[in-house]
Amino acid sequence: MTSDTRSVGTLSPDHSAAQTGDEGETWLVPDSIFDGQKLRRGAALVIRNGRVDRIAHADDAPPDHKVIDGVLSPGFIDLQVNGGGGVLLNTSPDLAGMMAIAEAHRGLGTVGILPTVITDAPEVLARVVDAAIAAKGQRGILGLHIEGPHISQARRGTHAARHVRPMEQATLDHLERLRQAGLKIMITVAPEAVTPAQVARIAAAGVVVSLGHSDTDADTTREYLAAGARCFTHLFNAMSPMQNRAPGVVGAAINSDAHAGIIADGIHVADEMIGLALRARPVPDRMFLVSDAMPTVGGPDRFDLYGATLRLEEGRLVNSEGSLAGAHLSQAEGLWRLVNVLGIDPDAALRMVVTIPAGLMGLDDLASPVGRDLRDIAQLSADLRFKGWLAD
Repeated sequence: MTSDTRSVGTLSPDHSAAQTGDEGETWLVPDSIFDGQKLRRGAALVIRNGRVDRIAHADDAPPDHKVIDGVLSPGFIDLQVNGGGGVLLNTSPDLAGMMAIAEAHRGLGTVGILPTVITDAPEVLARVVDAAIAAKGQRGILGLHIEGPHISQARRGTHAARHVRPMEQATLDHLERLRQAGLKIMITVAPEAVTPAQVARIAAAGVVVSLGHSDTDADTTREYLAAGARCFTHLFNAMSPMQNRAPGVVGAAINSDAHAGIIADGIHVADEMIGLALRARPVPDRMFLVSDAMPTVGGPDRFDLYGATLRLEEGRLVNSEGSLAGAHLSQAEGLWRLVNVLGIDPDAALRMVVTIPAGLMGLDDLASPVGRDLRDIAQLSADLRFKGWLAD
């Protein structure tokens, strides 16, 4: 992608009168700025006291403005992060583990994550919940994603069969504690392991219920959407496929107005299937990227899960059963592939790593550069590769 072919927006013509470089202000003029909805060319970020004060028209910049090559954007948001920097949340279920994972992904352009605990023993989930509460307000930690254990045995993927179980009171109590602490929470469940009434109760408490790891049919899926589920976990993966007379979870998801995460590493989902799903959704801006990252992202090429060692081989993480065991992917790489491999419009692709995941979790302030610390503003190349932060 070159600068003359990008889809960019322009500033509204009613911008304020020319600024003269008020004392304490710094004007930054990049090639373009992602404002949360579109790329704006001919725009400037006005900085005051280490934060973005406003987006202004570049023509109004004072003579001492600073020119920056490339694109400025809010940092990326990732709602499904199992690990990073050599750390797996399931095996390091504490505050230090969460912070190490967040720091590893920050180095790759992601400003906020939902640390994700997958199916495990009850005591592991309990420790992760304690860690998430302790992590409230810590830089880079947005809340918690509980993926399992209340999923389908048939579509458990790399999740350990011995820990898969129906919804239980302990999990409901954990969710209540997390919400009382004011945390943003997502939980992945399968209809096979939870009732519509339980979904309704969880959703009413402000938890984002995401359907995944399920072998159910489309009609049942729609029943659970009606009960309060409003998202799907890694679309296409670990769910009943779409067939001509059996839409499955995949077909129900694509035809719905629910949100859906998707992995864009070219391994979990074929690139053409991602494009098909994006074009087929009845409501725009309901798809967002997740990394589903494992400890190898920003870390060594192997790690232990459930007592077995998993290795990275040719970009794939596979367990002893041959199932994909998470992804070796960052949001930055997923964004680059969307634009440069799939040909997705850059505005739409940036919304998929910033605006849509932030909005789903009720964190709309993270979708705009205005008001943000300079440490949270990413510098991207013209082809949307992550280059670093405005400040660190």
